[in-house]
Amino acid sequence: MLNTQAMAWLHASTLLLLILCGAAQAAPQPITTLPLQAEGDNRWRLPAGEYPGSFSIDQPMHILCEPGAVLQGQGQGNGLLISAPEVTVEGCTLLDWGRNLTAMNAAVFIQPKARGAVIKGNRMQGPGFGIWVDGTADVSLIGNRIQGDPSIRSQDRGNGIHLYGVRGAKVIGNQVRDTRDGIYIDTSNGNLLQGNTLEDLRYGVHYMFANDNQLLGNTTRRTRTGYALMQSRKLTVIGNRSEQDENYGILMNYITYSTIRDNVVSDVRSGSGSTGDSMIAGAEGKALFIYNSLFNSIEHNHFERSPLGIHLTAGSEDNRIVGNAFVDNQQQVKYVAVRTQEWSVAGRGNYWSDYLGWDRNDDGLGDIAYEPNDNVDRLLWLYPQVRLLMNSPGIELLRWVQRAFPVLKSPGVQDSHPLMRLPTTDLLPTRQEPTS
Repeated sequence: MLNTQAMAWLHASTLLLLILCGAAQAAPQPITTLPLQAEGDNRWRLPAGEYPGSFSIDQPMHILCEPGAVLQGQGQGNGLLISAPEVTVEGCTLLDWGRNLTAMNAAVFIQPKARGAVIKGNRMQGPGFGIWVDGTADVSLIGNRIQGDPSIRSQDRGNGIHLYGVRGAKVIGNQVRDTRDGIYIDTSNGNLLQGNTLEDLRYGVHYMFANDNQLLGNTTRRTRTGYALMQSRKLTVIGNRSEQDENYGILMNYITYSTIRDNVVSDVRSGSGSTGDSMIAGAEGKALFIYNSLFNSIEHNHFERSPLGIHLTAGSEDNRIVGNAFVDNQQQVKYVAVRTQEWSVAGRGNYWSDYLGWDRNDDGLGDIAYEPNDNVDRLLWLYPQVRLLMNSPGIELLRWVQRAFPVLKSPGVQDSHPLMRLPTTDLLPTRQEPTS
């Protein structure tokens, strides 16, 4: 009996020792324990070398890493914890920090007191969050390269850049790939996201409850949604590109009083079986999806070569949609509502590559209205199985009856002044002639 109790006590003591050792290993070390070299004006240089563990910065300083300086997180905690204002970290490599998403493990975790932090030109590769900014003001995240772990399911990875309760952040020129979302913005107002490249992700940019933000000149590629704009108002979304994204190029869910202009969405793909999205209703490859969104200005955008150009539903009305180009989409418009929507303003509408009208007075506008959907389309939306009869005499007869007796026409989209010439040539890359 005594031996059994002794063994149990020894086992418990060993387990406690392991826990304490693990906690001690995970506790961040002050960055000043590293062989920093002073360069004056509170600037420090970190020589090349591999530095294992988790580190913290609790005083204002500028740290510049030499090429080959690596902070190796050893799979635990944060790579770097910043708790002081006016800290700059530049040119460092951070690898293999923790993967505990509940604990918000990140390569760089910026606490609320770290106002004015600058994270610039660093490389990060690991399973958790890349950069987590937690209620901090006036942070600058510039020119960083962040890569997740593609061997982990996307939903089990951290986001590349995560802003929570942030104001005045500048997120410029970063490259993010193989994380969960590229840039996630939650309850954060008055921030700038510009010139970032976001590839092979769930969502490229993901807004939630974030107002008065600017999203300028970013590029998403091969994501499962390029730009997921949700529950936000007064967004300025200008000059962005979505290339070969899946399901949605731009998704607007309860977006109000926002500007969507000069964006290019091309080659959106339908949901694939590998991600399970092929089983999701509505994941058929939409360049622009507008759900329960009102009072927005959607102008001078280019949507091309996607299964569906634009889909509006759930009361998405009173939006200004003019000067856009819808080019070579398999279906240009899907509109589900009970009110007719006029998509022209002051005698100017949108460009539709499948418009079959004419321009007799050569004023650049079609002489007859463009109406992309009819009662047959609505029938197909309600009963998708009817597509089996798409080219049958019965369907053709229904379309003829509708044209012959327009009194039966149901509410839909109408562009009374369709453009005859492409208005978005300035948004498209210039094609160079081959040299001889």
